[in-house]
Amino acid sequence: MASHIVGYPRMGPKRELKFALESFWDKKSSAEDLQKVAADLRSAIWKQMADAGIKYIPSNTFSYYDQVLDATSMLGAVPPRYGWDGGEIRFDTYFSMARGNASVPAMEMTKWFDTNYHFIVPELGPDVNFSYASHKAVDEYKEAKSLGVDTVPVLVGPVSYLLLSKPAKGVEKTFSLLSLLPKILPIYKEVISELKAAGASWIQFDEPTLVLDLDSHQLQAFTAAYADLESALSGLNVLIETYFADLTSEAYKTLVGLKGVTAYGLDLVRGTQTIDLVKAGFPEGKYLFAGVVDGRNIWANDLASSLSTLQQLEAIVGKDKLVVSTSSSLLHTAVDLVNETKLDDEIKSWLAFAAQKVVEVNALAKALAGQKDEAFFAANAAAQASRKSSPRVTNEAVQKAAAALKGSDHRRATNVSARLDAQQKKLNLPVLPTTTIGSFPQTLELRRVRREFKANKISEDNYIKAIKEEIKKVVDLQEELDIDVLVHGEPERNDMVEYFGEQLSGFAFTVNGWVQSYGSRCVKPPIIYGDVSRPKPMTVFWSSTAQSMTQRPMKGMLTGPVTILNWSFVRNDQPRFETCYQIALAIKDEVEDLEKAGINVIQIDEAALREGLPLRKSAHAFYLKWAVHSFRITNCGVQDTTQIHTHMCYSNFNDIIHSIIDMDADVITIENSRSDEKLLSVFREGVKYGAGIGPGVYDIHSPRIPSTEEIADRINKMLAVLETNILWVNPDCGLKTRKYAEVKPALDNMVAAAKLLRTQLASAK
Repeated sequence: MASHIVGYPRMGPKRELKFALESFWDKKSSAEDLQKVAADLRSAIWKQMADAGIKYIPSNTFSYYDQVLDATSMLGAVPPRYGWDGGEIRFDTYFSMARGNASVPAMEMTKWFDTNYHFIVPELGPDVNFSYASHKAVDEYKEAKSLGVDTVPVLVGPVSYLLLSKPAKGVEKTFSLLSLLPKILPIYKEVISELKAAGASWIQFDEPTLVLDLDSHQLQAFTAAYADLESALSGLNVLIETYFADLTSEAYKTLVGLKGVTAYGLDLVRGTQTIDLVKAGFPEGKYLFAGVVDGRNIWANDLASSLSTLQQLEAIVGKDKLVVSTSSSLLHTAVDLVNETKLDDEIKSWLAFAAQKVVEVNALAKALAGQKDEAFFAANAAAQASRKSSPRVTNEAVQKAAAALKGSDHRRATNVSARLDAQQKKLNLPVLPTTTIGSFPQTLELRRVRREFKANKISEDNYIKAIKEEIKKVVDLQEELDIDVLVHGEPERNDMVEYFGEQLSGFAFTVNGWVQSYGSRCVKPPIIYGDVSRPKPMTVFWSSTAQSMTQRPMKGMLTGPVTILNWSFVRNDQPRFETCYQIALAIKDEVEDLEKAGINVIQIDEAALREGLPLRKSAHAFYLKWAVHSFRITNCGVQDTTQIHTHMCYSNFNDIIHSIIDMDADVITIENSRSDEKLLSVFREGVKYGAGIGPGVYDIHSPRIPSTEEIADRINKMLAVLETNILWVNPDCGLKTRKYAEVKPALDNMVAAAKLLRTQLASAK
């Protein structure tokens, strides 16, 4: 029985690629240095899978930034502003597309389906001259082969690539991206031809958009594309991989009818109904790559249950046609549990990171082939039983409080217009008030202080002194820049979710459980293993300290319940909404303590609310109901004069704007600049928004510093569709990843732009 891995984490067990990328970007190391680190990581990954007994090992899932950007490079679809003049795409062009440069902004970045991974959105139109401009897929296949590992090269499928793209600036929004299929398929054929010549026997096309709600025209594009590729693919075994959700019956019918395709990869973890489609009919002689090991969470697989599922499938598709696989790429999990030295043995026994999931896949394949490792299965069964019965998982008081929430919708008693009037009387803010989103640059010195405090190398008194000094520096800078509503800069926090999880019960933490979010940015998601509560205040001391340093309003900074949920590895033994309600109650306690401490502006970030939206429209309403309800629970008890902000970033919000309004926040700051001000189109189309709103005026994920004129132009575009008295001026997101040399001039220009517009508005009266 064969085994397969859809994809594998790229950063390395201790974020080796992250540090190599940042060293290269900072011009502290060469391209050759970066390439060597990458080659060493790839080699280790391939060897690990080969040693574990995996038959179908992927290649070309490694990326220096993002696999969709790799596909854009392969197709030579470089937007003209980057000045690429043809030939093989090099690092300068590649990273300019990803990050921008001193003269041009980066391409749009958005969430990869409903994950916390981000991809770079291709910008396409009828005039794009596609050309075969990156040979990465072939080079990596050959590289693995030279190491004695025969791999399955992985490409982003042609139809998903186009469906994930957007019309370039200046191209009609109604332009059919699928009309470009005939232009990109010849390049796919060139890649296929080179892979065949290099000796590849299998090829994997990732077509995850098949799990979305697709119309007949979109489904027909898959049929047309693979019919066109059929002759080029002759002699190769072709796997079409889908993941993250169920297929509709129409999509399943399209998938199994594709020409020239040998195998189908299905997510049987999140796609809980897909197995019924397989049972109802599976094409004879084809392979089923059964994704029974969860690629998106860190819980150990229930091997007995998975084996039972596989045995049912074996009876349908045949013993030699069933391949055990992960449900998706393991990119979304941490790398290796071996590196976790501080997790206690009980919780550790409940977990499996990417390296352990590789072993699980192979153990299931061997068991299905009659070579079951009885000791391995027995240990797994014992861990499953331990998790179900452990007293640390259940807190009856928390469960009772969460159950009691269902009788109310938890709205504030006064409408937002009246609240804003009351808040303005108290805060006395100017027109177009300026603020930032929360974090300020995390310097090496600041990171050192936090690291040494965690390692007990400095005393708590010295730690508090150092953090207070950093807060004072950030407060003084904001006052010098003349920002209206201040933040304390979050110097005590390495990560917005981790910080809160460390102070809530029911959470566990890793040392090296890093997961890539985008580029070199990694996050370390907490593990929610049990019922959640707040033993004591979490942020009141720091917010009160910061407020004592200034007469201006100081925002209390919290992460919202939906974001904590979506940016954690969540327990899978109860519905997600139940866990979210528990977190909401904990945050509610914190909000009310901040208010009692004299904090009049409290920001409850829900950066990840949109990314948790289910991929299928039929499930949207239920998710949005409990997600929005969870947010309202956090602040339903505050006074009218307490201003509640929320923040959202890097997703497409237009389709959930009415749910955002229903959150009933007083002010929302929201990503806007990197997505070509897509958000503003909602308001142009007539959606009325009565609360305060701050669409981001510049992109903080790029080192580029926007001019005052550029920011003023953005504000003017906002004023064309939004009332002057509700508009705020702020960056797109927090500033922690930037340097002070970038932040100071950018914020200076932002404040200058706001003042310029205030003057113009006053003189126009």
